[in-house]
Amino acid sequence: MSNGSTGDLARVERELLARWPESRLEPSLTRINALVDLLGNPHRAMPVIQVAGTNGKTTTARMVDELLRGFGLRVGRFTSPHLESMRERIVLDGEPVSPERFVETYADIAPYVQMVDAAGEHPMSFFEVMVGMAYALFADAPVDVAVIEVGMGGTWDATNVADARVAVVTPVAMDHAEYLGPDVATIAGEKAGIIKADSIAVLAHQQPGALDSLVRRAVEVEAVVAREGTEFGVLERRVAIGGQQVRLQGLGGEYDEVYLPLFGAHQAQNAATALAAVEAFLGAGAATGPIEQETVRAAFAAVRSPGRLERVRTSPSVLIDAAHNPAGMTATVEAIRESFDFTRLVGVVGAVRGKDVTGMLAALEEVCAELVVTQNSSERALPADELGALAVDVFGADRVSVSPRLPEAIDEAIELAEAGEDHALGGSGVLVTGSVITAGEARALFSGRRP
Repeated sequence: MSNGSTGDLARVERELLARWPESRLEPSLTRINALVDLLGNPHRAMPVIQVAGTNGKTTTARMVDELLRGFGLRVGRFTSPHLESMRERIVLDGEPVSPERFVETYADIAPYVQMVDAAGEHPMSFFEVMVGMAYALFADAPVDVAVIEVGMGGTWDATNVADARVAVVTPVAMDHAEYLGPDVATIAGEKAGIIKADSIAVLAHQQPGALDSLVRRAVEVEAVVAREGTEFGVLERRVAIGGQQVRLQGLGGEYDEVYLPLFGAHQAQNAATALAAVEAFLGAGAATGPIEQETVRAAFAAVRSPGRLERVRTSPSVLIDAAHNPAGMTATVEAIRESFDFTRLVGVVGAVRGKDVTGMLAALEEVCAELVVTQNSSERALPADELGALAVDVFGADRVSVSPRLPEAIDEAIELAEAGEDHALGGSGVLVTGSVITAGEARALFSGRRP
């Protein structure tokens, strides 16, 4: 990457970050509708598979992308938030778009963004502009299909200007209650907004209240419904080196001997959901039989999900995980218990304000011998001393230490892990978690990049 393109990318990133952040919402599709209208409706240039839900959205979108490309389709993928680079959000042919293309796309749509800014009560947000860039880039590529992850909710999310051919909803749990509602039924009702007339709704396993809201919406708009546990699901799984071996029930039949290089029951569930979404998109079902098994196996074997129980160091093992709510942390803890033989695990936690931090800590307490609390660089970061006070309530003072800077917190956790009696036997480890931002910054530290 030349110095010129580096400078241009940095300038574009600064301009984008100067806009309303993702944490500030004004529920309306007015601005994004105005932008895509000015751009010639790029969101209608290709069919869309849209992914909503509370946990597992990004990984499921990655799996859908991998499967579709295995079947020879050109795929654009939009996900959020990013771990390290803003370009990770807009993926073409399986790779983040180049700095040059990112800058070019921004330059192409910027005059129209300014027109929308000038006409409205509020300027466009960071997320809205990113969505506009993704749709414009995918239309220009052009792609055969766009895999689009919802930012937050569904009905009012900027991605929802598109009418998805396949609407995927991963498990719904409590998160962003201040924006989405006080219970899972209400939150699911908001996420159900991605289910449109003539679409196929692929629903991962849901809590009863959430499932009712999603099915009600599907009935209202006369969408076809496929539910995990009924039309598709995980038939069998066993731990394997570096991941798990699974047998999946798809819409078109069974898929056996599928190796998934990811840990935990939740990832097998994401795989079943992604497979059903791709089958639905390709028109497979009971009448047609399964899609090509070897292609499915090869695609799942190639799936990577950075920052999701990702091992970035050995002896002691350091795992990075982006869990940021109690449901996500519970899935992470269960996966660690199943797939790793730690006799001593030290946690490093950095969280942001507005989350159920105590719920996350309660899940972690079951597997972590000690905890080092820290804070990430986000403006919304929960200060380390506040997080420490919450941690003491859960873990007790003798198991908690406070280290406000992430690099030092990780170093301290590694020392604590190495101090364990079983370290020489490979039984100690470190888990860095609590926020996507914390996971991304830790990942950058271990890869030698500056967070």
